[in-house]
Amino acid sequence: MVQLFKLLLVFSFLFSSVSAKENYKAEEIKKLIGRTIILGFDSFSLNTQLKNDIKQYNLGGVILFSKKYKTKKIKNIKNPTQLKALTSSIQNYSDYKMFISIDQEGGKVQRLNKNNGFTSYPSAKEIAKKPENEIKTIYSKLAAELKEYGFNLNFAPVVDLNINKDNYVINKLERSYSKDSKEVSKIAQIFIEEQKKNSIFSVLKHFPGHGSSKADSHKGFVDISNTWNKEELTPYKNLINKDKVDFIMTAHVFNKQLDKNYPATLSYNINTKLLRERLNFKGLIVSDDLQMKAISNHYTLKQTLELAINSGVNILVFGNQLGNTRLETIVNTTYELIKENKIPLSKILESNRLINNLLLTNSI
Repeated sequence: MVQLFKLLLVFSFLFSSVSAKENYKAEEIKKLIGRTIILGFDSFSLNTQLKNDIKQYNLGGVILFSKKYKTKKIKNIKNPTQLKALTSSIQNYSDYKMFISIDQEGGKVQRLNKNNGFTSYPSAKEIAKKPENEIKTIYSKLAAELKEYGFNLNFAPVVDLNINKDNYVINKLERSYSKDSKEVSKIAQIFIEEQKKNSIFSVLKHFPGHGSSKADSHKGFVDISNTWNKEELTPYKNLINKDKVDFIMTAHVFNKQLDKNYPATLSYNINTKLLRERLNFKGLIVSDDLQMKAISNHYTLKQTLELAINSGVNILVFGNQLGNTRLETIVNTTYELIKENKIPLSKILESNRLINNLLLTNSI
């Protein structure tokens, strides 16, 4: 009887997947996949490749950088006039709302700064030393500037706790507000609220916590199994419970306390069982850049897509700073996985539902 029940469950899953696929043409499925991708590109203007990605695949969004990671040459942002022309041309070319995204934390991580004609903002460490009214003023100005130049999604604030003083990627770059979870939650909430007033979506990062790490996931494998503690989840809990969170970004960190097999970005245990079910997060889960070496050195593109999407990640980021991955390749590889019944189409449909709901219920 138990065996029969299991067989019925498997049959039901396969039948529903096949039925769902039969309701969509291949090009429709590929456009649904495209909506779940945020892509980096090398250009100062809307180029032919980007136009094709938008029209053929419904590219979900772009991420802009000031400089190329390796050569330090200008990548997307020359000056205010050029940037405004770029973001408006992208949004106007699309017949749907796209995410125009950036990393604008302040300090060492700000793509708009005084060197390219914008305002420079303090690091998280510096912010934490200021009175609350001044913090609010700073983040209000930052958010207003993002809005003025066409952005609607900022990969900030960082809510990692400043646990490991030898941590290069968080502590040394002054990206954490504090080791105190209450202080981190309080300042992050101010940042989120000021961005929301300016129609900017915020992204909490890096789930389930990067502050205790000893290595940089841009460069390779990062294991936080022996340094991570549950207190690192507290800012997420606090802000989710206050209904302040639209996006959470996953970290490419391995933590055997939470998953013995996969890093967080590829982990069903972390993204679905912990974040969705235990913490009751209803928003969008977005990956950190999938070209970072912690992922790309250990998994093929096909493996990465299968694991990330099945883990519960809704939006996949390919910054094209550490690699050069075409949207066509990402979409076609994901489509193959759907045809092979390795990814249920329902995962893509659910991500599209969450994206559309967010855009419909927020004026950006």
